[in-house]
Amino acid sequence: MKVPGWFGMTRSNAGSPCKSARAFINAALSLVFAVLTLAPAHAALFDDEEARKMIASLKAQVEAAQRSVDERLGKVDERLSRLDAAVQDRRAIIDLATQLDALRQDIARLRGQNETLINQTENLERRQRDLYVDLDARLRKLEQVQVQLQEKLSAPEREAAKEKESYEAALNQFRQNNFGAAIAAFQGFMSNYPSSTLLPSAQYWIGNAHYALRDYKSAIAAQQKVIATWPDNSKASDAMLNIASSQAEMNDARGARETLQQLVKKYPTSPAAEQAKQRLQRK
Repeated sequence: MKVPGWFGMTRSNAGSPCKSARAFINAALSLVFAVLTLAPAHAALFDDEEARKMIASLKAQVEAAQRSVDERLGKVDERLSRLDAAVQDRRAIIDLATQLDALRQDIARLRGQNETLINQTENLERRQRDLYVDLDARLRKLEQVQVQLQEKLSAPEREAAKEKESYEAALNQFRQNNFGAAIAAFQGFMSNYPSSTLLPSAQYWIGNAHYALRDYKSAIAAQQKVIATWPDNSKASDAMLNIASSQAEMNDARGARETLQQLVKKYPTSPAAEQAKQRLQRK
């Protein structure tokens, strides 16, 4: 018994290679089943040896067809895997392109902001330069006016201005806690302007500077000069209060109390007398 190729299948019904192989396998399996089923009923037609050969041949053809199908399916799976990888790569590229586009937009926006800030900075610098130039011009004008006023002042007025400037310079030394420099500056002032109305104040600040340096004996001597030389000046009562403070620092409580009592008696309406009264109440 001869079995036609592909068991009667023609090219018209074979289809694709995979489908043809599957059809062949199905047909072969059907034939084997038929042979095995009909073998007992038609023993006269086939002997056992011929049947075994036919079955072995069919099995070999089925196995060969199965291997062919597996190989082709493997190639198809490989192609599908490659296509899937390509699709994934394309998606990754698209994602990267999207991210790059977003980054470009961010960079463009930042550049715009940077340009705005640069313009604002340039405008501020320009305004600052203009203000500086304007301020410098105004200061020059003021200096010129001051020079003109100084030129217009009479000699006594210029001397009075210098006198006040010298006194303020010495007082600034005291304010900056430069007590030694303040003493020298006030002494220089008194030497340069012996007829100044500020002499009592200068002498008082000399005594205060000695007190700040804890030279209490020199402080008392300086303040006693204020009281002896300018007893009617407002600084005289302040000088007595400073003497009492120096005596207290020297632990001369009795002397400090007597000085305070004299202050209240001699200058009862002065601010220093009010402080003296408060101290006397605490003693």
